[in-house]
Amino acid sequence: MNATSSGPDSPERLARLISSLALDKKAENVLLIDVRKITTMTDFFIICSADTDIQVKAIADSIRRGTPHKPTHTEGYQQVRWILLDYITVVVHVMRTRDRYYYNIEKLWADAPTEEFTDESPDHPE
Repeated sequence: MNATSSGPDSPERLARLISSLALDKKAENVLLIDVRKITTMTDFFIICSADTDIQVKAIADSIRRGTPHKPTHTEGYQQVRWILLDYITVVVHVMRTRDRYYYNIEKLWADAPTEEFTDESPDHPE
């Protein structure tokens, strides 16, 4: 982990690409959490949500298709309420909105810098 932030294959670039892909499928509350100074588990978490199982799956599928390589591990495709995509340096949580509020996993990393992505974010091309 903790690879350099520059270069085409950097974890930060991948995290920003994934955030943009999630927004393209209308993900809500796209949050990037930079945990590089807190843990060696990964560099970034991305948490986003959607109201329906169909939309959760569509967001996760779009991320998998739009990234330069497949995640090394996935979980949750059977239940579709919470899908995890593990890219080693970036871990993505695509959750049903009500499950996201129930588990509130962003609270676990409250000390980490966060960035929220919206359709108006500079990293999200129109």
